[in-house]
Amino acid sequence: MNQANLIILVLFYSRHGATRKLAELIAQGIESVPGCDARLRTVPAVSTVAEATEADVPAEGAPYVEPEDLQECAGIAVGSPTRFGNMAAAMKYFWDGTATQWLSGALAGKPACVFTSTGSLHGGQESTLLSMMIPLFHHGLMVLGLPYTHPELMTTASGGTPYGASHWAGLDGKKSFTDDEKKLAIALGRRLAETALKLRAPQ
Repeated sequence: MNQANLIILVLFYSRHGATRKLAELIAQGIESVPGCDARLRTVPAVSTVAEATEADVPAEGAPYVEPEDLQECAGIAVGSPTRFGNMAAAMKYFWDGTATQWLSGALAGKPACVFTSTGSLHGGQESTLLSMMIPLFHHGLMVLGLPYTHPELMTTASGGTPYGASHWAGLDGKKSFTDDEKKLAIALGRRLAETALKLRAPQ
């Protein structure tokens, strides 16, 4: 990672790997833009048992997000699988704990985007994406979608929306990514990185 490059945070929660794969595609798009580096981070699961706790470091995959990640990033992509048409509790719990950043305006003016995966084709992709936008607006982030200049938005028979990248993972979470889903996820990451660069450019 080049320390002179802008850091774009890709923050996700994934239980079975589909949302993580989507995060990796968005990171690929970010890193296709010279001057930008993707930083993959996740959030711990939320337990219904009060005594249960997660390890301080995940057993595998991306590290847990830290306050410094929010402070240091020039933009952020946020992803979660759908839970009854809403973001997963773990991601909601994370945002519920960001009052300090909200009060200081740490994220205000930074670009952001959202992404999701669902078990069924009409399983709440768009409502989940919209639910994740709400705390981002409260933080003053500038939320980006995907324009219809991407022809895949008109041809996709799986995931991919103007509100953000998405994937139809199937009930077992094993459904392969389509070419349209991949192209749109990479395009979203690239758009986020390009916007972050433009916002940081001298006026």
